Amino acid sequence: MAMQARARANVRLPPEVNRILFVRNLPFKITAEEMYDLFGKYGPIRQIRVGNAQDTRGTAFVVYEDIFDAKAACDHLSGFNIMGRYLIVLYYNTSKVVKTKKDTETKEHEIDEMKKKYGIVDD
Repeated sequence: MAMQARARANVRLPPEVNRILFVRNLPFKITAEEMYDLFGKYGPIRQIRVGNAQDTRGTAFVVYEDIFDAKAACDHLSGFNIMGRYLIVLYYNTSKVVKTKKDTETKEHEIDEMKKKYGIVDD
């Protein structure tokens, strides 16, 4: 066990690897227990959040205690078939979320400027 921990300490992971996985294309009827059974095979899980709103159904966030467990789960479960659906497992990337929000604000500002320039009035 101690030898395995030392081997992990010497491994360099790609920068996009983190403890949080974003899972897409989940069956709508999957239960939290089934999620823990499936993802728990790769290591201890801190949290699983399954989307239940109309626009987040079929997605989930899985947070592992250890980054190596998250990497193993991502490597093994990407493309895994469960209940007739193939899972898409990605590393969660916070910079994409922040960038998308800034891009949206920038585009809205550009649209407002163009409306002023061309005299377009919103109803």
